Amino acid sequence: MAQPPSDAQPDSPATPFEISAATAARLALGKATPRRSLGLKLLLVCALALLMSIPALFVFGLLMDRSNRADRVATEVGDLMGGKQTFLGPVIAIPYSRSAGVVAASQIAAPVAPAPNLAADRIQTGVWYVFPAQGRIDVDTDSEVRRRSLFRVAVYEAQVGYSAQFDLDRAGAEAPAGAVLDWSRAEILVGASDARGARSDITLKIGGRNAVLTPSTLDPSVALTTDPGVDMRSATAPRSELKLFGTPLNLTDRAGGLQVSGRATFSGAQRISVLPFAGTTEAAIKGDWPHPSYNGGFLPTRRETADGGFDAAWSVPFVARGIPAEGDAGALARLGAADLAVSFVEPANPYQSVSRSLKYAPMFIGLVFLAFFLFETTTGRRVHPAQYILIGLAQVIFYMLLLSIAEHTGFDIGFALAATATVALISAYAGWTFDSRRQGIRALIAFTFLYGLIYVLMRLEDYALLVGALASFAAIFAVMYFTRKLDWYGITGAAAKDIS
Repeated sequence: MAQPPSDAQPDSPATPFEISAATAARLALGKATPRRSLGLKLLLVCALALLMSIPALFVFGLLMDRSNRADRVATEVGDLMGGKQTFLGPVIAIPYSRSAGVVAASQIAAPVAPAPNLAADRIQTGVWYVFPAQGRIDVDTDSEVRRRSLFRVAVYEAQVGYSAQFDLDRAGAEAPAGAVLDWSRAEILVGASDARGARSDITLKIGGRNAVLTPSTLDPSVALTTDPGVDMRSATAPRSELKLFGTPLNLTDRAGGLQVSGRATFSGAQRISVLPFAGTTEAAIKGDWPHPSYNGGFLPTRRETADGGFDAAWSVPFVARGIPAEGDAGALARLGAADLAVSFVEPANPYQSVSRSLKYAPMFIGLVFLAFFLFETTTGRRVHPAQYILIGLAQVIFYMLLLSIAEHTGFDIGFALAATATVALISAYAGWTFDSRRQGIRALIAFTFLYGLIYVLMRLEDYALLVGALASFAAIFAVMYFTRKLDWYGITGAAAKDIS
C-alpha cells in the first residue's frame, strides 16, 4: 500500500562551509581566551637569568681555586727568598732577675708583711729592652719578577742601613720593682723576619769598634703582634715572628751616649717593612718597583712614585709610637702594629679583575636576556626557554674563557679575545633565531656596547657602582619604552610565529 506523502523534508547533507552553533561558540570562546601571555614569559626569562647564577658560581669556585694556587706558589717562592721581610733597628737587651716574693709584694696595694713561704725563694727572669732615643733606617730595594709556571712573584734584594743614638744614663729606670739588671750579659740586637733571606753578614759599628752579629743568646726570636687592640697573651692574637741577632755590649759602651750604625743585605718577596725602633724614628724606603702600595701602622710623610720606581720617607715621633722608651718583650712585640711598610703590587693580576667581573654576571646575563626578549616582542617571533638557557651558558663560558686566557696574556688581551668570541656567537645566534640578518646586526651592536660596558666597569674602580646603576636604569627604561603598547595578558591573541 502506498504511503501518503509527508510534509517533512529529509535532512540534506551539510556543506563544508556550514558549521554548527556549538562549534561557532567554541571558536568565539577561543578568541577571547589568552593565547600566550608575554607577561608570564617575561617572568620566566627573569627566572632563567637568576638560574644562570648557579653555573656562574661554579666558575667562581674555579677562579678561587686558581687564585689560591697562585697564592700558594707566591708563598712558596717568597719563602725561598725570605718572604715578607720586617726589619728592626738596634736595641739593647739586658737580662734581669728578681725574687718572686718581690713580685707578689709589688702587686699588693697596701703594705702588708708577706708571710714567709717557699715562693720568696723562687727567682723570676726575663729580658729588658732599651730603645734608642733617636734612630734612622734606610732601605734601598732592587726588585725583579720570578715565575713558576703561569704565576708571577715580585721579589727584591734590600740594602738596609741602621743608625741609632742611645742615652744610657737612665737605662733601666723603668725596670720592674726589685729587678736586677745583668749588664755583663747585655747585647745589642737587630732583627729580621727570616734569616734565610740574609745575603751578607750583619755588621754594626758600636762606638769605635766593629762587630759581626750572630743569633741572640738572650732571646733568639720575638712574636710581633699585628693588632694593637689584642692582648699578646691571648692564643688567638695575630702575630709574626722576628728573628733577633746580637753582639755583646761592653761595659765601656755604657758611658754616656752610645752611637751605633750598621748595614745588612737581605732578600724578600712581595712586602718590606721596618719597625719604629727608636723614641723618634726616621725611615726611608726606595726601590725600582713601579707599583708600590704604602701600608702598615703609619703612612709616609713624603712619597714619590714614577715609572722608574718609588721613594718614601716616614717620621714617627715618640708620642705617635705609643710605646715606652724601655720595656719587656711585650713592648717589643707591640712594635709590629706600628710598622712602616711597602707592598710590591702586581697590577696585572688577572684573578682580581675576573673576580670583579663575575660579581656583575647576574646583571649582564639579565641584560642580554632582556635584549632577546625585546627582539622577540618587536619581531613577533617566539624564543623557547631552552634557547635562553643556551644564551646564558654562552655568557657563563665567557668568564671561563676570560680566566683561562688572562692567565697567559693578562686581563686586557684576555677580555678582548673572550668578549669578541662571545659577542660574535650570541649575535650570530640572534640572526639565526629570528631568521633576520638585520636582527643579527642589531644584536651585534647592542652586545658590543654591553661587553664594552663590562670592561669600563672593571677599569673605573671608583665609579663602577655609579656606572653600573646608570646602565641598569637605562636598560629598564628601554624595556619599558619598547613594551609600552604590548598586550602583556595576550587577550587580543596577536599571532606569533614559534620557530623553536
